[in-house]
Amino acid sequence: MSHEKVTFHNRLGIKLVADLYVPKNLDRTKRAPALIVGHPYGGVKEQTSGLYAQTMAERGFITLAFDASYNGESGGQPHFIASPEAFVEDFSASVDYLGANPLVDRDRIGVIGVCGSGGFGLAAAEIDPRIKAVATVSMYDIGQATRQGLAEHLDPGALTKNLERIAAQRWAEVDGAPRAMTVGTPEVLTERSSAIDREFFDYYRTPRGQHPRSTTAMSLTSAASMSLFASFDHLDRISPRPVLFITGDHAHSRIFSEHAFAKASEPKELFVVPGAGHVDLYDRVQLIPWDKLTSFFHAQLGPTAAAGTFKPNFPRDS
Repeated sequence: MSHEKVTFHNRLGIKLVADLYVPKNLDRTKRAPALIVGHPYGGVKEQTSGLYAQTMAERGFITLAFDASYNGESGGQPHFIASPEAFVEDFSASVDYLGANPLVDRDRIGVIGVCGSGGFGLAAAEIDPRIKAVATVSMYDIGQATRQGLAEHLDPGALTKNLERIAAQRWAEVDGAPRAMTVGTPEVLTERSSAIDREFFDYYRTPRGQHPRSTTAMSLTSAASMSLFASFDHLDRISPRPVLFITGDHAHSRIFSEHAFAKASEPKELFVVPGAGHVDLYDRVQLIPWDKLTSFFHAQLGPTAAAGTFKPNFPRDS
């Protein structure tokens, strides 16, 4: 495949930086299907989404892996703000960019959203019918996680206290205090570290997946607007476009995929990967169901260039 770093702007005027992959055996006399790949919450395009984009390009799709607004090489100041509007808009801006490419069939553009991008990609498809098919992998509903964590039901009192804490922090920053950050992955492990912390640490804090631009930190005050984000409330709007939910059989995030699957209208499919946890589906290539993803998008977006042989060689520039 060929690789090119590209830039474009979203509707909010934020410059997005992305990696574009084009199969070398692409028939350039015909327009081809394309996939947009969103990275996990707090990640960057050189990690999981780069792996997915390269692999699916090897399988014949034109692919685009972008850094979300306020993250990685993309613009938006100050950095490390979580904006649900911007994160959803980034997917539609990616559709804009791909649709202007003479190699891309603008009627055959799909989305792969990993972890938090699964929720943002679904929300984009709810309002942007140009997205013709969506696959989520190890999806996290960041809005629900902000409101209630992994609990089945919302605790209104706890949410109120959290919003009061955020409001107090806003006043503190107005008065000159440094910006408070919430770090998604701990810097060190202790005896008290949870299994979930250990799972994320093994990816983000070790050579396995660490990248200097991926801190997994977001501003504390971002949690107020994120608490309003509800990506599952209008899933019925995606139909009759298809949705594929992929999760691991022992992923702690599995509840999000099951919740979304229950709310989505047909056509939909829940695909559970045996032996996989949440982070396993970030980069464990022997567990990621590549054939399932390929067949899903072939069925929904049409034929591609012939598949090549995957060689993990995605960029890790600093």
